[in-house]
Amino acid sequence: MRTLIASFFAFVLTASAFGQDALPPPDAAPPETAGDLSATFAPVVKRVAPAVVNVYAKTVVRNPYAGDPFYEEFYGPQQDRTQNSLGSGVIVRDDGLIVTNNHVIDGADELIVVLADRREFEAKVQLADARTDIALLKIDPKGEKLPIVPMRDSDGAEVGDLVLAIGNPFGVGQTVTLGIVSAVARTNVGISDYQSFIQTDAAINPGNSGGALVTADGQLIGINTAIFSRSGGSIGIGFAIPSNMVRATIDGAGEGGKIARAWLGAETQELTQDIAASLGLDRPQGVIVRSVYPGGPADKAGIKTGDVIWKIDGFEVNDPSAVRYRIATAGIGKVAKLEGPKDGQWLTWEVTLAAPPDGDRTTLTIEGRNPMQGAQVANLNPAYADELGIADMSGVVVLGAQRRSIARRYNFRPGDIIVEVNDAKIDTVATLDAQLKAGEQQGWRIVVKRGGSLYTLEVRA
Repeated sequence: MRTLIASFFAFVLTASAFGQDALPPPDAAPPETAGDLSATFAPVVKRVAPAVVNVYAKTVVRNPYAGDPFYEEFYGPQQDRTQNSLGSGVIVRDDGLIVTNNHVIDGADELIVVLADRREFEAKVQLADARTDIALLKIDPKGEKLPIVPMRDSDGAEVGDLVLAIGNPFGVGQTVTLGIVSAVARTNVGISDYQSFIQTDAAINPGNSGGALVTADGQLIGINTAIFSRSGGSIGIGFAIPSNMVRATIDGAGEGGKIARAWLGAETQELTQDIAASLGLDRPQGVIVRSVYPGGPADKAGIKTGDVIWKIDGFEVNDPSAVRYRIATAGIGKVAKLEGPKDGQWLTWEVTLAAPPDGDRTTLTIEGRNPMQGAQVANLNPAYADELGIADMSGVVVLGAQRRSIARRYNFRPGDIIVEVNDAKIDTVATLDAQLKAGEQQGWRIVVKRGGSLYTLEVRA
């Protein structure tokens, strides 16, 4: 099909350039039969479309004045308001397991799934993962096997591949659009923590979220999740979560809406030109290891702070998002092959991936007259850090600050890591509390890590 289309466009361009009477070159020929112009994706759509569903989310918006006799005396009875939103989903298991976006169902009080044949089912949330923007829903088809879209290895996607986007844009009904893969492994687009998106120019609009991005042979390669747009409509820049991340999320889904993801046990950062030059590298490629968790998978494999990683399982990684994606999609218990240069040599590490270990999650609300009064803090461990989306794997994290508290006045934020107080290293909430109390006489010097940068707050007693 590609050869025929290319020949047709070569003929048209030649005629335009040299006039209508110009003959095409000997190796170009116009379509000879009607069949040459009747290429269609209809058989693929007929097979895939029944497995793409509409997801209706109903959310009750609470009216704070409902039932307030004083307010209702002047403004009449007040009621809660029901807000409806629409998205799409894909049936990936014939017993009724559906994949959609987390932002489609976030905060919903009721979820209704409508199949292509107009049957409606109440759906239950099995997993809602904001970090990947993936949600798993379950409907009960009463023993009937539902149509599914088979998954393809998304690592096989190449720029230029034909793809179809199927969903329900603007609520107009199921719609199919055609495009190509514009880019792969897109990171730093601010959508989720595990970023390695497939970019496409197939038209994706509001309501398409959670719908299917399928290959020309009808296999699921991604879940449509976002668009880049200034107007709210498609301008040909859409992003889809790769099917390999969808598969890893399904495999890691556990009881109670929990998810277990593979863990490297190392914190990385993007390699800049200055860092690359200091290491004797000719270009800023890959990531550099900032810290290694003692006894974690990376530590056991011999990875050290300062090591440079260029590839994971043969795929280039150039920022922490790409590292997290490759590790998460590799899976718990699998051996990941990490590679990178060091001192003029090429190093290879075989890392057996594991789930992040859990531990003490003690929380404390800071009291007394000190700069952190009113802050809620907690002990951090690798599993808790993964849930919170924090790169640091140990220490003390700020969960929030009470209104009108001193901590709020000094702008302590959720996610802040308390590193030191008066030159004492902070590793537990008990240590933090003791150091804050000890500073009541001379004052406090608090070192805070925020977004990879260190800040120092000095306050006199």
